[in-house]
Amino acid sequence: MRAILTVIAAAAIIGTGMRHTNASFASDLAFLEQHTHLVLLGNAPGPQVVVAPEYQGRVMTSTVGSRDAPGFGWIGRSAIESGGRQPHMNVFGGEDRFWLGPEGGQYALYFPPGSTFDLPHWQVPEAFDWGAWEVGSRSAAAVSFRRHMTLTNYAGTRLEADVDRTVRLLNREQAAKQLGTLPGEAVQMVAFESSNTIANAGRAAWTRQSGLVSVWILGQFNPSPRTTIVIPFEPGPEASRGPIVNDAYFGKVPPDRLIVGDHAVLFKGDGQYRSKIGLPPSRARPIAGSYDPSTHTLTLVQYTHPADARDYVNSMWEIQREPYKGDVINSYNDGPAAPGQPPLGPFYELETSSPALALGPGQRYTHVHRTFHLVGPDADLDRIAKAVLNVSLAEVTKTFKNP
Repeated sequence: MRAILTVIAAAAIIGTGMRHTNASFASDLAFLEQHTHLVLLGNAPGPQVVVAPEYQGRVMTSTVGSRDAPGFGWIGRSAIESGGRQPHMNVFGGEDRFWLGPEGGQYALYFPPGSTFDLPHWQVPEAFDWGAWEVGSRSAAAVSFRRHMTLTNYAGTRLEADVDRTVRLLNREQAAKQLGTLPGEAVQMVAFESSNTIANAGRAAWTRQSGLVSVWILGQFNPSPRTTIVIPFEPGPEASRGPIVNDAYFGKVPPDRLIVGDHAVLFKGDGQYRSKIGLPPSRARPIAGSYDPSTHTLTLVQYTHPADARDYVNSMWEIQREPYKGDVINSYNDGPAAPGQPPLGPFYELETSSPALALGPGQRYTHVHRTFHLVGPDADLDRIAKAVLNVSLAEVTKTFKNP
């Protein structure tokens, strides 16, 4: 889960992907069309979702309707414009990309066996970092992909996997059903999901002793000085449920950037301070979000979160005492790695993970990651935030001192 640290170190090589200040969905779409083949779900002037088969089937950006409106996905323009393969990771960006965990540890997928856990040896596996994924089927509202993967983890275990991934645009009724509430007529919305199925395609079972994997979906979004990330949690005493939040990824997050409220963790998403947080399975709920009052945009993320799952892969860059005590949901806020250095983006991320997957030959598991963007009057968005995130927008906007 420390991938961003290494990517920032590599930023001097690939340059930054700063978003053009006045970029609209139309301009982002035009830029992408200059560099790669796209699948566009939906039709103007309605909600649309941009998917890139050559960038591993990731969702690059989306819009609620008007092409003059901003796109919601952060786009790594420098990496895309280069046209070449970058060291460590190809930072293409996008609102929903497929990865597998764990990143570090004795069962790491991002380090060769016997190597040290440092930047020179860190590499995102080619299967989900570079090259096109095969398009399986396509309709006006959905596109599917498949990819066979052969991976070797740090312990030397060879893993054969088949991945089937479908990106689907949700209509208003489908989105309302998933949210459990119907947005008002004044609210514009775009909603989509990725359904990510991984199957053990080998002859040996995946076991705790040889190393388990997890589906890991990451979304990169455009930040603003006033964006606040909201991650609800299950209440209860620490003695029985454990810590609420892990904020030790890049050093403890300052109190003016992270607040643990009665029902939710509030975290700044301004792209100005490099920091990351995560919630364990005993605390995580199957929902998270963010709110930007400057654009009246409420973003929500839902994901598959089995109530009885307790084993999640640990991605810390070390040989671990507890390799299956990882986080379920994470959020990363970009920023300079050191004074005077540019940020990687800037962007902020919402990331979700499946449980550690002990699959026998032929067995499969599906992790669904669902994204909603809602733009409209604060009163309407406040009602949705209370119903879904269990916090009011007033609570969100007053938490931090914003410009």
